[in-house]
Amino acid sequence: MSASKRSASPTPSSEAQRWFALEQAEHSGEMEGLHVDPATRADAAEWVAGRIDVDELVARGRARYGLQ
Repeated sequence: MSASKRSASPTPSSEAQRWFALEQAEHSGEMEGLHVDPATRADAAEWVAGRIDVDELVARGRARYGLQ
């Protein structure tokens, strides 16, 4: 029996789906005691609006926190 590869979740395609995904992620973080700062929230809004893709969103976050 071979292990199957798990594919990455698809990026939400509509703005409403992206807002929902963002709100779920923020709520999950808040439940763990995390806080989303204004700069990160602004980047997330850019992703929701479709002006940047998820790879750019992650790159900005990693750069902001020195995780290059």
